[in-house]
Amino acid sequence: MSALQIVAIVVCLAVTAVAIALFVKTINHFLATFRLGQPEMRTDQKRARTATLFREFLGHTRMSRLPVVAVAHWFTMVSFGVLFFTLINAFGQLFQPSFILPLIGHFPPFEWVTEFFAWTGFVGISVLMVIRQLKHPRSAPGVHGRRSRFFGSTFWQAYYVELTIFGVTICILLLRGLEYALGQHEDPGHATLVHFPMTAWLGNLFSGASVATLGNTIVLVAAIKILISFAWMITIALTPTMGVAWHRFLAFFNIWFKRHADGRTSLAELQPMKVDGKPLDFENIDELDEDAALGVGKVEDFTWKGLLDFTTCTECGRCQSQCPAWNTDKPLSPKLLVMSLRDNAHAKAPWLLASEEVRAAGLDQAEGLSDRTKAAAAVEQLVGATGYQAGDPLGAYTPYGPDAVIDDDVLWSCTTCGACVEQCPVDIEHVDAIVDMRRYKNLIESAFPAELGTLFKNLEKNANPWGLAPRLRMDWAKGLDFEVPQVGADVEDLSEVDYLFWVGCAGAYEDRAKKTTRAVAELLHTAGVKFAVLGDGEACTGDSARRAGNEFLYQMLAQQNVETLNEVGATKIVVTCAHCFNTIKNEYPQLGGNYEVLHHTQLLNRLVREKRLTPVARPDEAASEGAASTGRKVTYHDPCYLGRHNQVYAPPRELLATLPGVEYAEMPRNQEKSFCCGAGGARMWMEEKLGTRINNNRTEEALATGADRIAIGCPFCKVMLSDGLNAAIQDGKATDEVEVVDVAQMLLAAVRRGDGGGPAEQAVEPEPEPAPTA
Repeated sequence: MSALQIVAIVVCLAVTAVAIALFVKTINHFLATFRLGQPEMRTDQKRARTATLFREFLGHTRMSRLPVVAVAHWFTMVSFGVLFFTLINAFGQLFQPSFILPLIGHFPPFEWVTEFFAWTGFVGISVLMVIRQLKHPRSAPGVHGRRSRFFGSTFWQAYYVELTIFGVTICILLLRGLEYALGQHEDPGHATLVHFPMTAWLGNLFSGASVATLGNTIVLVAAIKILISFAWMITIALTPTMGVAWHRFLAFFNIWFKRHADGRTSLAELQPMKVDGKPLDFENIDELDEDAALGVGKVEDFTWKGLLDFTTCTECGRCQSQCPAWNTDKPLSPKLLVMSLRDNAHAKAPWLLASEEVRAAGLDQAEGLSDRTKAAAAVEQLVGATGYQAGDPLGAYTPYGPDAVIDDDVLWSCTTCGACVEQCPVDIEHVDAIVDMRRYKNLIESAFPAELGTLFKNLEKNANPWGLAPRLRMDWAKGLDFEVPQVGADVEDLSEVDYLFWVGCAGAYEDRAKKTTRAVAELLHTAGVKFAVLGDGEACTGDSARRAGNEFLYQMLAQQNVETLNEVGATKIVVTCAHCFNTIKNEYPQLGGNYEVLHHTQLLNRLVREKRLTPVARPDEAASEGAASTGRKVTYHDPCYLGRHNQVYAPPRELLATLPGVEYAEMPRNQEKSFCCGAGGARMWMEEKLGTRINNNRTEEALATGADRIAIGCPFCKVMLSDGLNAAIQDGKATDEVEVVDVAQMLLAAVRRGDGGGPAEQAVEPEPEPAPTA
């Protein structure tokens, strides 16, 4: 055994021992830290969870939004596992350069797989390194390159991980080439293209070297490979917040423990507010312990799954790139939020895990704690004023204090649109975390934007956000040429009709939304669908209250509605508001309200397919009362709570495709990548004071399609995009010929002509129309 071998063996074994010891220590730290979180049940449906894990892991379904990145990452990821055997082989080569793994070492398929993934892993990581440079903040738009999805990521960690993989794959390929060259001397029967199909050419480059030189070179390269691998292990063990490295281990668990075992994203319904892992019983709220945590006021109030979420973050920035708040220059970045909570949790954990004697002595007297741990433990507020400046959004995130971990502006900028959750490749549940922090600010600190105070008062007093009298809920129906039956007055219960038409607060009170309500009612009447409404028996579903963090108010409204719906025998409900749709469909079951809920575009699309409604209108006819001209060119805006949260994308588009002579133009950001209107998460009731307006951003995108009709499927979207359109008209970016209309209004205009319509429709004779495009 040569001196080189002896030195290599001693150094590599020593480094390996240290690496494994530190790695095990950090795993224990993770387990202890996660146990600090609140209990959460995530172990049901084990088979479904396992199937979801394999589907997302092997199919890379969560990565597919960026195809090139997905392919490169898949090969890089798989090579990490497949090439583990080359690490074992490298240890053997320290002792004997010609060492080959027993049993499988000479097995050609194993060698083919090894070489294939060594090359694809090398190419894959090279592609990812190039992409990171191309998307680097230095060449991205925005202040300091904030439009880059990597803005705010920890670059040294990403570079280190990339260079580690790059170096390891090079070592593997070099070793294969050297093994071929050595085999030409010692085992010609093995050193053939059958065993070295992709590295024999590399081995030929060493054909002139002696056996001794080849042996020493193999020992050296094997040692370098081992040291690179275990230096990486030491580095990540010393840096538990290095998500760009740790996600390759933790992502498997985070995916397995995701909210929905079947693989659905953690959107739609919010999680109930829990105390000690159990949903809070609002009927016995008086019995609640005074010290019970309502929401999340400190990092240990998150569930263990929340702490696992934060630790799993890869800092890839996909959530950040899609966030409407971040894209309109507000301080909220879902990525930076998660990173800050992660850093705070792991810095604070040693203090929380310290003995009672240490904690009783106080932070100042505590020994063995790092300065970061003391700083994180001393922060009194999870959310508060950080003193950040508008041009420095990173200043809104201070995981080690001194004043707060997250700035208030970060928390209240969220529209809960779900783009972050939908984009995340490792299934982090950002929206749940944000709402839980809002619950604490609301219920414990009574600290929320002033505009929400008015909203809450209106909901408490009159059960609608506008604070208008319940007796006005039927004003939308005045002037219709048919009676709209009300439950309790015109029909005894809902067994006499096909559907309950849930009008919603906007549909009853907001002038623009009333047009949609009337259009839907007329279309249902025309199609012969029997329906009834609750009239003043309706109350706000509580969507805005819940997403603003006022869970008590939401529960009051929701329980009232569920009781009413159950009393009248509701089974099938049709709604025009995406927020009402989501709340009744997905959240009322938490309170015993289980109904079949349809969005009006779903029901109207079905009626058109069944030929119960026939659109025949020309696109240039004049608008009539309660309806809108179909227009020559239309684009459609996906409401977040209809699309991303509930996967309803096709029905509105199919309806628009049935309108004769109408050209459909899709916006670049559509369906799961659709951009928010800015009204969700109770932002409908708050003024935008930071950055630029979300609704203006979306309206400009719609106008860029050249459409003269911007179709929507939610009253909140209609208000926001109408305001955006008015701003664009005032700035000379649009003309008053452009309209924001609900899909139902466009369909009604098309159907009315077939029914003879009003005077405006009868004045123009129909002409043959070209086939619709969509």
